[in-house]
Amino acid sequence: MGRWEPDAKGRLERAALELYAERGFDDTTVAEIAERAGVTERTFFRHFADKREVLFRGDELALLVVDALKSTPADLSPLDAVALALESTASFFDDRRPHSKKRQSVIDANPALRERELIKLASMAESVAHALRDRGVSDPAAGLSAEAGIAVFKVAFERWLDDRAERSIAVHIREALAELKSVTS
Repeated sequence: MGRWEPDAKGRLERAALELYAERGFDDTTVAEIAERAGVTERTFFRHFADKREVLFRGDELALLVVDALKSTPADLSPLDAVALALESTASFFDDRRPHSKKRQSVIDANPALRERELIKLASMAESVAHALRDRGVSDPAAGLSAEAGIAVFKVAFERWLDDRAERSIAVHIREALAELKSVTS
């Protein structure tokens, strides 16, 4: 390895995604990712628990949503508060559309990664439900609102990836929420 270069984590993420797209997830090793990124395997494991986490970034998204949920107006319904918190992730997503498309194609091609993504979304729903309970929302409303919010997010995310007009994910979240409300009234 040569001289230290900045942004090892970002370089690892880019290298992994490139290799996963080229060779497939299963046929890519941590050693190959580290080599392409110009770091050691040890550096890889300082940033990621395993090669799956390069795609899932730990609990970063869940933390963003929960933090945003804490600052939503108290008079919003639980589901509207969750949707508003999800909309706040637009700055996280909107500048990363090409990355997100490539990432999603890697996940879609691998059943174990699809399962991992569902586990991450379920974990995010649990975090959101807990945050709603902290706001005074009782069960089952907290759990239902969190699960419905994650369902809205999943639909919005899929539409956002395919949106040729490249509208913000926030627009897709609002549209998916409106559709959910239309089928429940």
